[in-house]
Amino acid sequence: MKKSELEKAGEDLLDFVVDREDVNWLMDRLPQEADIKRVTVEYELQILKIIGVGWSLSYYLGNSPRKTALLELYWNSINEISQGIATTTEYLIGQNIDYFQILKDRLENYVAALEKHPDAAEPALVIGPEFARICGNVDDVFTFMTGSKMFISTINRVKAYLDAIKLR
Repeated sequence: MKKSELEKAGEDLLDFVVDREDVNWLMDRLPQEADIKRVTVEYELQILKIIGVGWSLSYYLGNSPRKTALLELYWNSINEISQGIATTTEYLIGQNIDYFQILKDRLENYVAALEKHPDAAEPALVIGPEFARICGNVDDVFTFMTGSKMFISTINRVKAYLDAIKLR
């Protein structure tokens, strides 16, 4: 069976989200003097990437008739992955963790931060400090910049992808 354009796009976006090359690249460049728990930054970078893709789809597809369908495909796939993570985590540590709820909570945090700063020239100027706060040290400029870089990279790559497949 041939996949629809939207199904292919949904798979490509999911492949992008689970690829850790950019997370690893950013972690390799996070200076040792950063006053932050590195494992927390790595964990939160992956969450920010997932959220960034969803945010990009909503933003760049605007009024596109394909927006809702692609967003549903994307978030349903993320929900499935989240369930797998929860099952694995429960098996490994004996504790049930609702990873999808964590994603929803983080999205709410970022949206609330953006709403508090409607005049920000760029969303990354709000996302970076919020990322650092979530990681445990709002004053750590290295973490601020790492979160900003992840957000900017993610939204730019999603935009380029949507342009390349002529979905926008």
